[in-house]
Amino acid sequence: MPSGMSSCVASKPEPVLICGTGALATLFAARLSAACIRVTMLGSWPEAIAALNRDGARLGDDVYPVRAVSDPRECQGAGLALVLVKAWQTERSARQLAECLAEDGIAVSLQNGLGNRETLAAHLSPSRVKQAVTTLGATLLGPGQVRFGGEGVISLEAAPALDVLAAHLTESGLRVERVEAIESLVWGKLVINTAINPLTALFKIPNGKLLESPPAREMMAALARETAVVAALQGVSLPFADPLAAVEAVAQRTATNHSSMLQDVLRGAPTEIDAICGAVARLGGEKAPLNRAMWQLVKALGSW
Repeated sequence: MPSGMSSCVASKPEPVLICGTGALATLFAARLSAACIRVTMLGSWPEAIAALNRDGARLGDDVYPVRAVSDPRECQGAGLALVLVKAWQTERSARQLAECLAEDGIAVSLQNGLGNRETLAAHLSPSRVKQAVTTLGATLLGPGQVRFGGEGVISLEAAPALDVLAAHLTESGLRVERVEAIESLVWGKLVINTAINPLTALFKIPNGKLLESPPAREMMAALARETAVVAALQGVSLPFADPLAAVEAVAQRTATNHSSMLQDVLRGAPTEIDAICGAVARLGGEKAPLNRAMWQLVKALGSW
């Protein structure tokens, strides 16, 4: 065991499978491992897989043992999987989970944007896919190394199949709530993401900087309101009455954080813009011109 790695006797016989090796995946792996819950991570990033197996999941100065693999045949029979890959990776993860999940295994999407649950369900069946939403933040510092971005809540849909996951997360010291209207929270987070993520990615600034520029703040407000209109067109009631107030509160609370989309742009990696502003633009049509503009602008960042 590497020097400084936390050790304990894993008290849970069945490991939790985490799909992904990025920021949130590493954060969840570290917190679960810290509670002596065995974790297997299934990913495609060779450097991260090597680092996680060699050094563990590193959270700040603490290190926690995990097992990381790239082949779904190495995690056959998994009963519970947390899907924490980027939206554009969901199709691949869905195919892998169809191969390695137990017949009664459950996949839980904790991802950004729209369409992830549907993609997973197409390969696993709707009854085996559950939805969750988190406001936790994390910054990836390197392969297997993450910095905590601030406390948040993990909202799980109120399904008995998620009782074990709720217990695991609570044991890990994370705040968990069970909710009936999970779609409302999915769209509530989408309002936040459409208003903050593309602007921070385009301007290459931390979240709080959006509040310091009147034009940027005005654009952020307009995006939040536009996404709220599209939510209403879909028959979704948001979890807050004032979209602008909700977005500004998040920008203030996470003022020094780099959004996940900005982190992707700075690494030269694909972004989740298709599942965020792109999804809103497709659903909203002529009612979502700002989301369509952000969609195209962020996609253009990677075209040269």
